[in-house]
Amino acid sequence: MSTVSALRFNQLPDEDLMELFQGGYDEAYSVIVTRYRERIHQFIFRYTKNHLDSEDLVQETFLRVFRSRNSYERIARFSTWLYTIAQNLIRNQYKRSQRMHMVSLSQTDDQDQEMTIDLPDRAMALDDHLHLSMTVTQLQKSLASIPAEFRDVLVMRDVQQLTYEEIMEITHLPMGTVKSRINRGRARLHDLMGTYIDA
Repeated sequence: MSTVSALRFNQLPDEDLMELFQGGYDEAYSVIVTRYRERIHQFIFRYTKNHLDSEDLVQETFLRVFRSRNSYERIARFSTWLYTIAQNLIRNQYKRSQRMHMVSLSQTDDQDQEMTIDLPDRAMALDDHLHLSMTVTQLQKSLASIPAEFRDVLVMRDVQQLTYEEIMEITHLPMGTVKSRINRGRARLHDLMGTYIDA
């Protein structure tokens, strides 16, 4: 791809790139991969906790984008369509391995408002480093014990920062169910973490 062509394609929104790709411009596909590769890797890694597994799923995600390009319709945001593909691959992987791990830590209050639970950031003392290490370990164990229906929406909302509307499109769930699962998942996580959060 020439420098001029690369600049021109890089300035286009995702949906325009997909239409160009559908029209035979492979340069548009290259820009899409460059634009989303790291984000999709981070998204998948939150589940697998394994870079090799994550990279395999990233490659499969973009391979499916390539093969299924003509099934994309502009009525949906490209990012939603892309994350749907990645999420489906993650679920298939989970069914095969039955082991998923993520890192996400949030809760909700009684008014359905989002609240962030921050891990302690005390870099000076050795005891604090040990506490942080134990907290992360407990966090992973707690997440592993939360039902998948809550973990899925938690990672999409709190880790990948998807909107509620995007999560609805990906999961095919109504808004009320999405919010309920996110909040119930956060509450369970908070209960399981216990003193690790409050310490």
